[in-house]
Amino acid sequence: MDKIIFLIQCEDRKGLLAAISQYFSSRGYNILHCQQHSDTRAGRYYMRLELDQHDLSTTRKEFQHEFSQFAEPLQLTWECHFTDYRNRVAILVSKTSHCLFDLLSRQHEGDLTCDIPLIISNHPDLEYIADQFRIPYYYLPIEKGKKEQQEQKIRDLLAKHDIDLVVLARYMQILTAEFTHEYHGRIINIHHAFLPAFQGANPYLRAYERGVKMIGATAHYASEDLDQGPIIEQDVVRVNHELSPEGLKHVGKDVERQVLSRAVQAHLEHRIIMFDNRTVVFNAEH
Repeated sequence: MDKIIFLIQCEDRKGLLAAISQYFSSRGYNILHCQQHSDTRAGRYYMRLELDQHDLSTTRKEFQHEFSQFAEPLQLTWECHFTDYRNRVAILVSKTSHCLFDLLSRQHEGDLTCDIPLIISNHPDLEYIADQFRIPYYYLPIEKGKKEQQEQKIRDLLAKHDIDLVVLARYMQILTAEFTHEYHGRIINIHHAFLPAFQGANPYLRAYERGVKMIGATAHYASEDLDQGPIIEQDVVRVNHELSPEGLKHVGKDVERQVLSRAVQAHLEHRIIMFDNRTVVFNAEH
């Protein structure tokens, strides 16, 4: 079923659920599903609402304009998404293959509803995976002193292909502030550690040196501050003293795959609302 999904947030107060529900029901829209959360500590209200798209009787532009007039006096911050639109996703990688292959497999099987028109890398190593899925692979090496020029080529490709979401599937480069600002809330990174612990490079080695008993992975929206953007998804697995740094890395691959795919899926299903440096992630429907 094609749906219209609203993500709404505002200052928390009484009567919001009733007012928003009444707005749609009075106009003949069937509310298929509604989730809400009140953050009493921050005084914020969050809502995810699904409507039956077949009830739409105007153009989409008119529909959103009418809602904006309703939302303005209530000071609602909102997004509107139509599920018959497939997001266009670009994947950026370096030399590590497991997250890339997992995402492509899930998309191929229909578990991730999106189009992936290109893969970009600063190394040629993973072109064979792109070839298996018949997706164009752009090798953009970084020459000494020319990192910004390489990044501009990436941004040009993203614009050319009308990319909605960028996934850093173990892309081992730091993005500029200009890049993260341009795609604010639309770049998902997988970090192979349970943030905020072990930020930056070589987290498995530092976890080994610290003698941790659990290792994890964190998917977050990229920001100009390395590994400090809003967290979307995390998970851990228990380990013991017998594992070397390489052993920890091997065990961590499964966690990285699962955490990144769940974060990407939540974004594609419009289940995430950001506020400040935090996220509200609504549960998937069963």
